[in-house]
Amino acid sequence: MMHQQKGKKILIYFFIFLIVGSINNTALTKIKFETIKSIQISGLNQKQNISLLESIKELDLKNIFFLNGKEISKIISSNSLVENYEIFKKYPFALDIKIERTDFLAKINNNGKIFLIGTNGKLSDVKFSDKELPFIFGKPKIDEFIKFTNIIEQSKLSLNQVKNLYFFPSKRWDLELKNNVILKLSKDHTKLSLDQAFELINDNNFNDIKVVDARIKNQIILND
Repeated sequence: MMHQQKGKKILIYFFIFLIVGSINNTALTKIKFETIKSIQISGLNQKQNISLLESIKELDLKNIFFLNGKEISKIISSNSLVENYEIFKKYPFALDIKIERTDFLAKINNNGKIFLIGTNGKLSDVKFSDKELPFIFGKPKIDEFIKFTNIIEQSKLSLNQVKNLYFFPSKRWDLELKNNVILKLSKDHTKLSLDQAFELINDNNFNDIKVVDARIKNQIILND
């Protein structure tokens, strides 16, 4: 019984919609919606915000009611500085775009040009970073590097302690720390190697260590 009553109500609303729609259809086609007049972007520096804004303004944005968010999202997502973003509609004719900038992890030479690698997995050709970054020697894939930094952060060591990273064709890494100690790491048990090396370099009995070779599982070779 309840379903029948609900069905009757839906049917009545449907007929009302058809009647109102047929009466006002001509009037609706004549309505002119205001085009988007204001776009605010925040999260990057002023120059970067303006550059992104100019790219978005090249789109045929029309009005806020029929906005194609996919086109805007495509432009924002393609920006190498963007980690996350949100687009807010402010009716009747404004957009507010809030951006979370990616965090830079390291520097790398790519075809003779220096790039910064972000946590978003993209290369950025910005000239300066607000923090000292380690340099990568070798040619790892970006996702390989991101995976490796995740392992570092899960270990007792921190990426902030690293001055240089060396990637080998065998997919193995060496680290040069800011105290000039070299860590030779295993490809297969990297976190264990990092934790064991960390314990040694922080032991006052091994202050003269220059190289910690942890490539063999559960075996550490020290060189001074």
